[in-house]
Amino acid sequence: MFFATDVSAVSHGIQLAVAPVFLLTAVAGMIGTVAGRLARIIDRARLLEGRIEAAPHDCPMPTIIAELKQLRKRGNLVNVCIGLLTLCAIQIGLTIMALFLGETTEIESFKVATVLFLSGVGSFLLALLCFLTETVIATRILKFGHGGRQARH
Repeated sequence: MFFATDVSAVSHGIQLAVAPVFLLTAVAGMIGTVAGRLARIIDRARLLEGRIEAAPHDCPMPTIIAELKQLRKRGNLVNVCIGLLTLCAIQIGLTIMALFLGETTEIESFKVATVLFLSGVGSFLLALLCFLTETVIATRILKFGHGGRQARH
């Protein structure tokens, strides 16, 4: 395998490889946001499970059980979102490697880099759809004063 010793080829390879790093920054920010949502879902589920355990056994709690089912659905969506974001980050990282190797060696990796980059963007878009779906489910749970205790005036 031939490695380029020309400074301009190496610097051009670095320039090509750095561009996808901006997408990696967006992915890292999304993972942080989605992980925070998962933590809140888990905290809420633990609170509701504690209420069920503390209640008498003959006391049905259909609203709490329904909310737990919604939280489970939201948690699954968030887990899929995190998986897609992680897959995206891996694909973008491999894109960076392929671009750099294609520029600094004799390896023809530009087609591979194109496929990796597009699949990484596709994973990111699917993760965004999961995130949107989870937030829609989260806001549908809210009653905004309807069906629950009314505020006393």
